[in-house]
Amino acid sequence: MSRTRLLRTALITAAVVLMAFLAAPYLRQHFFAATVPRAIEPRGDLASFERSTVELFEHSSPGVVQVVAEHQKSGTVDQLGGEPGSGVGAGTGFLWDRAGNIVTNAHVVAGAQRIAVRTTSGSITSAELVGIAPNYDLAVVRTSNFGALPSPLPIGKSSDLKVGQAVFAIGNPFGLDQSLTTGVISALKRRMPTAQGREIADVIQTDAAINPGNSGGPLLDSAGRVIGVTSAIISPSGTNAGVGFAIPIDTVNRVVPELIRVGRVSTPGIGIVAANEAAAARIGVEGVVVVRTVPGSPAERAGIRGVNEADSTIGDVIVAIDDKRVRKLSDLTDALERIPLPGKARITVQSAGSSRTVPVDVVDIGPTQG
Repeated sequence: MSRTRLLRTALITAAVVLMAFLAAPYLRQHFFAATVPRAIEPRGDLASFERSTVELFEHSSPGVVQVVAEHQKSGTVDQLGGEPGSGVGAGTGFLWDRAGNIVTNAHVVAGAQRIAVRTTSGSITSAELVGIAPNYDLAVVRTSNFGALPSPLPIGKSSDLKVGQAVFAIGNPFGLDQSLTTGVISALKRRMPTAQGREIADVIQTDAAINPGNSGGPLLDSAGRVIGVTSAIISPSGTNAGVGFAIPIDTVNRVVPELIRVGRVSTPGIGIVAANEAAAARIGVEGVVVVRTVPGSPAERAGIRGVNEADSTIGDVIVAIDDKRVRKLSDLTDALERIPLPGKARITVQSAGSSRTVPVDVVDIGPTQG
């Protein structure tokens, strides 16, 4: 074969290859494009953990509602048909009993002029505030027009929870109703500050996504039992950053029945006004600095003394209750809340380098004192 013929053959071969390369997309489109609906590939059964999650949501979600609270402030007409100048905040709640009582967060409904509940069917009905406990960030609202009530969500307990347990949160983040998020218990026995320097003890930390609008919704275990009420997140942006908190159900199960009965929760105390903890730390005092005692209070009757107004010297510092160390106000309030009312406590105070222990009555002092 001459060189000319060999070169011609190589050029023809290269041209054919190039044409095939250029034509390939058109050929694929012509012969292989799916121009009719594709056949559905059977997927088989859901995995067992998927089935259990689906069943949990389907069983629990009817008892979860959106709670909408109208507050008077500058703004536009709200979605419930309010007048111009009103503002609306929304959270989540869940059915507590067959009387139509719904548990939510106190910060969702505090100061609301009107409260409404939006059900899973999309219907909106008015609700009334039954009781509120700012110290626990819990509230109960009631609707009498719920229609056929779903079953109240089953209640679990939080005292035997373990880090690593699966948890499920149902709520209305950003107004997106009936949203399910999943995660695990990240930590236990956290503390969460609420009103008047008090803290909620034994708070549950979870990485289940909790965002604005989830507040007041149920945190469920894998059995579908309520083990907490979602309440807060820690995030610079205000959205989920993997650190959410829930009020433990053992606390909820103690507070909510009292809210339903009397509309408020007893606040055990001895009648003192305590100094700011930061101020006490600055002067190197460990304990609860008594600024003053309430006139006629158990603390005053027991001889506990506040700051000397004449020379601003520190009076008594509470350092123990019933022989348990008190380092800050939350230690004192936690111990007082475990005492049935009316009750008694042994309060140890330090003053001018000496200490003494005195018996003090523990009474319901309302939400503003210690």
